[in-house]
Amino acid sequence: MVRTTSPHTMIKGVKIQSQAAPQAQAELFTDGALEFLAALHRTFESTRQSLLVAREEAQRRYDSGVSLDFAPETANIRAEPSWHCAPPAPGLEDRRVEITGPTDRKMVINALNSGAKTFMADFEDSSSPTFANMINGQINLRDAIRRNIDFESNGKQYKLSAQPAVLIVRPRGWHLDEPRVTIDNAPISGSIFDFALFFYHNAKELVKAGRGPYFYLPKMEHYLEARLWNDIFLFSQSYIGMPHNTIRATVLIETLPAAFQMEEILFELRNHSSGLNCGRWDYIFSFIKKRRADRGAVLPDRKDVTMTVGFMDAYVKLLIQTCHRRKVAAMGGMSAQIPIKDDAKANEVAMAKVRADKLREVTAGHDGTWIAHPLINQIARQIFDENMLGPNQACYHVLRQDVKVAAADLLNTKVPGQITEDGVRENVSTSLAYTSAWIGGNGCIPLNYLMEDAATAEITRVQLWQWVHYGARLDNGLPITLEYIDSLIKELAPGIKKIVAGVKEENVDVAAEYLKAQVRKQWPSEFLTSDLMPYLAIADGVDPKYQKSAL
Repeated sequence: MVRTTSPHTMIKGVKIQSQAAPQAQAELFTDGALEFLAALHRTFESTRQSLLVAREEAQRRYDSGVSLDFAPETANIRAEPSWHCAPPAPGLEDRRVEITGPTDRKMVINALNSGAKTFMADFEDSSSPTFANMINGQINLRDAIRRNIDFESNGKQYKLSAQPAVLIVRPRGWHLDEPRVTIDNAPISGSIFDFALFFYHNAKELVKAGRGPYFYLPKMEHYLEARLWNDIFLFSQSYIGMPHNTIRATVLIETLPAAFQMEEILFELRNHSSGLNCGRWDYIFSFIKKRRADRGAVLPDRKDVTMTVGFMDAYVKLLIQTCHRRKVAAMGGMSAQIPIKDDAKANEVAMAKVRADKLREVTAGHDGTWIAHPLINQIARQIFDENMLGPNQACYHVLRQDVKVAAADLLNTKVPGQITEDGVRENVSTSLAYTSAWIGGNGCIPLNYLMEDAATAEITRVQLWQWVHYGARLDNGLPITLEYIDSLIKELAPGIKKIVAGVKEENVDVAAEYLKAQVRKQWPSEFLTSDLMPYLAIADGVDPKYQKSAL
């Protein structure tokens, strides 16, 4: 049954709190889909909440001086050589170039037609989770799977190619609620909402087409969070009558605690696993945030925290070794550069950085890499074609037995570089620009010829907090104070509308007040997306009395 968009549904306890995108709601929120959402929420929400509490308890331990380390209770899993993960699912044998991006209709077509092997359709860091973005994105993916997505805009035809990229979907992380849908008067998990709607409407259609329901799983901090995903996969496959182990999931290792539990995460998901990915930008963010009480963990300018510095290099090597030992893909990360159309010389410098990054990845043993723009595909593809002759390196023969990574290597804070005035200014500008755009419904913006998403905005926010909190100094000796940051915000905020198209002044004001509040806190907030979600919810018609203000 297809319904109208009433806040009360025919499914007991389920309420839709927004009237946004009524046509998409009518098509997605069938009785069957809502019953599935309710079943998942009622079965697994208490576990999610307990795991989020466990994150807070772990942070208190780190703040008290307890160092991160490999878990002693799972030493047997790490030591046992005989277990392997499931073989690659159809279409995932060769993932040498993966393109990522949000789920708007034009982006979906262009990404699927890009020539990349796979497309990660993103409901997370490159999407602003307005309700219209989330559910129209589901409609776009549904239509793409059924080859019913072609459209015309401004006289230009957008049409799906005969052999599009393999689709992988990234739902939101465990920390995010979906406040526009409540079940038993509590918001559903954003993770479950995104996963469930996609799976319910498309899993059987994907299998019929010779593929399967494939996912990227973000922001996990513990192997028990991977176990929760695995339990949801088993429940969901049984619910719709699909054989177990049809789903495949690649986990982004983008938090510092997860780097110490790669083996355990793979073990929990072993029958549904398609590997791990180096979520590099979020990993830097997590490195700072988890070590917020460690004065020795203060990092220099964002541009200096490259993939070759100690703690990043150790994490990459350990991920490749771990994945290939367990016979799954070790995916590389994102180069944020995008083509510079109006300056050939600057474009060649930027593309040279992409080539160097991709060459570093393939020679290290990665089985594939990420790009953010279709025009980067040819560069990344050429590097991998020249250096990876088979479908992957994980079948997985590059075992990296030479690698020995200790806890101290993953925690190494020796990063060459300094804190400069340009670095501080760039952080303030990026934070204001991205946050303003996100509140306005845009989760992915080009800035200084880099594609910035929530992860890079999070790095800027916590770096500014860290520098103020620990009284860091610029390379010229000037201290980084609250007054200094306030003055930069006042100077740079008026120019944000010029560098990001469509940003509203009131959103810039919110972003400025938010950043001022963040650098004054005892500890930085866990996620700006969690803090600012109430703005999106209220804009979507959710009663403000149910929302917590971050300011």
